[in-house]
Amino acid sequence: MSAILQSSNSDYSFRVMMEDDLDDVIEIEESVYPFPWTRGIFHDCLNIGYICRVFLHKEKVIAYSIISVAADESHLLTIVVAKDEQRKGYGKKMLDEMIRVAKIHAANIMYLEVRASNKAAVQLYHDNGFNELGVRNNYYPAEKGREDALVFALELNFS
Repeated sequence: MSAILQSSNSDYSFRVMMEDDLDDVIEIEESVYPFPWTRGIFHDCLNIGYICRVFLHKEKVIAYSIISVAADESHLLTIVVAKDEQRKGYGKKMLDEMIRVAKIHAANIMYLEVRASNKAAVQLYHDNGFNELGVRNNYYPAEKGREDALVFALELNFS
């Protein structure tokens, strides 16, 4: 299978994240989150075999996502769209790509956590058939302590 998967517009494409992408990924990460992942975290994800993808517009990284797959389960670890590219449908495109890839790797279910305050992401997951399973209390760091995470799951053999 090709590492580059074209979308309907040839200016946009998905491909495997590479070490050379980390400067762009870190720049996006730090512009979007007050508590960003470190370069070391992304480096580890690449090296331990997590499935890491980038979404490109004219060869520029505008979104990225990482999933882990073990046995028949996948876990969406992160999905991020550059701040100036948000609200254009790229989050959904990235989510669809990661669901497609999880299915290729024989995952039957996808789990994720999302900040309870991230209304846009919560809506995206609801709109795409994810079911809310529960809450992980004090999961994320926040400006004033910790924030809860909502836990979602999607059965992939039915989507």
